[in-house]
Amino acid sequence: MMKVRAAVCAALFLFCGALPGFAQDVLLKSHDGEVEISGTLLGFDGEFYRVHTVFGELTVDGSGVSCEGPGCPNLINYVADIAISGSATMADILLPALLEAFARNEGYTVKRDAEALDRFSYELSASRTGQTLARFQFHASNADEGFADLLADEADIAMSLREIRPKEAELGFEAGLGDMTDANRSRVLALDGMVPVVAAGNPVATLSLSQLADVFAGKIDNWSILGGPDAPITLHLIASTSGFAQAVEDQLMKRANLTTTGIAIRHGRNDALVSAVERDPFAIGIASFAETGSTQQVTLTGSCGRSMTASRRTIKTEDYPLNAPMFLYFPARRLPKVARDFLSYTRSPSAQIVIRRAGFVDQTAEEISINLQGDRFANAITGAGDEVSLEVLQSMTGTLKGMKRLSTSFRFQAGSSRLDAQSRSNVQQLARAIEAGMYDARSLYFIGFSDGDGPAEGNQKIALKRAEVVRQAVLSAAETASPERIDIQVHAFGEAMPMACDDTDWGRQVNRRVEIWVK
Repeated sequence: MMKVRAAVCAALFLFCGALPGFAQDVLLKSHDGEVEISGTLLGFDGEFYRVHTVFGELTVDGSGVSCEGPGCPNLINYVADIAISGSATMADILLPALLEAFARNEGYTVKRDAEALDRFSYELSASRTGQTLARFQFHASNADEGFADLLADEADIAMSLREIRPKEAELGFEAGLGDMTDANRSRVLALDGMVPVVAAGNPVATLSLSQLADVFAGKIDNWSILGGPDAPITLHLIASTSGFAQAVEDQLMKRANLTTTGIAIRHGRNDALVSAVERDPFAIGIASFAETGSTQQVTLTGSCGRSMTASRRTIKTEDYPLNAPMFLYFPARRLPKVARDFLSYTRSPSAQIVIRRAGFVDQTAEEISINLQGDRFANAITGAGDEVSLEVLQSMTGTLKGMKRLSTSFRFQAGSSRLDAQSRSNVQQLARAIEAGMYDARSLYFIGFSDGDGPAEGNQKIALKRAEVVRQAVLSAAETASPERIDIQVHAFGEAMPMACDDTDWGRQVNRRVEIWVK
């Protein structure tokens, strides 16, 4: 018996002493009776038991043991319970739409039960027998609540419009959730944008990012300063506990070394913010790209004359500077099979259609003809400085002629060689496409670009190194691919094609990128 126990303990990577003699909630026994594990049942996914014991948390294959005690699940009519908590924006529209589409795809019937305004559940049943198979329970709140529920083991999946905070990740690691900053612990489900909006008819149609930050910091408080009427500016934002509002702070205010003024009117939901801005000719708000109502979108511009409006394409390529990826976070433990199947479905082509119909930006890679990018090449020519020679521009044009740009781009965190959250998700997306053979017998170019800060020769080398880093990351993720079937090349053109003005941190961040071109 001791030999068997030692083998079990080695398989679980845990040190084992004497097993406890009395069950707490469950007692798991091997079929030959040689191994016993007792403790409190933390979960059962239909295949594996998760038990808290005096030796720590153990995960045990249910096919090799029998279960005794009051905590044992019903194996005959097992119902998978999956708790999802966090962003109300994701819980209200996007996740239910995807879950209903998944149920139809799998042939399940689905029923929604609303317990309260912020709590509801979806019950999935077998169409022929009516047997309940799974129950997805939603807590529609905000990112803070979602991560708190995940840390307290009250949620299996957290929804967020911001990345997990270092302190939250630290607490999650201590709680046994694994490294929550690892790429395998999160997924970008869809994309959204943070869009400045004003009432229809407002004469102020463009703002720089610096001006926008000054407005929401209270430094600019009258429309006349921006070329509008002599009237005070009324500010509208989503509630500060929302991941969307926190993303505004991270991507707009902190980069300007500013904080949002306390006089901004806060709203619990995006539709309430949009409605308030629609009714007030002197209001400005930052709304979700998916829902701007009849407001007027403000174009973001720079001192060098380049401007950028939020659109499906500019958000997908990350050329628009105020992106809001929509995250799902899950701990380092097995989820029930139906939950794993659902998460796999969310990456499918049919799921991307559901995401688009819900008003958000999907992650399907689109090929953009070079003929549709005349403005980018015109900007490259007109913006070329002393260090960007005609020879460089001709080389870039000659390399890319006849190719198409993928909407899949890669950018790095500010001041870091680490890819940002959306780009880490793009690595997985492109890797799966390569594994599926989508680019077999085609050319796939990784093209590095840089900002214009510093010598052009050094920027060229940095851009080439970044392109190589992305190529290696994608090929490492494409474990089952045959890269020899693809003409894969790495090129770099440094600061030759800026997307934004280099005079701000925002602009430099947008310009530092790796693009994918195909033919």
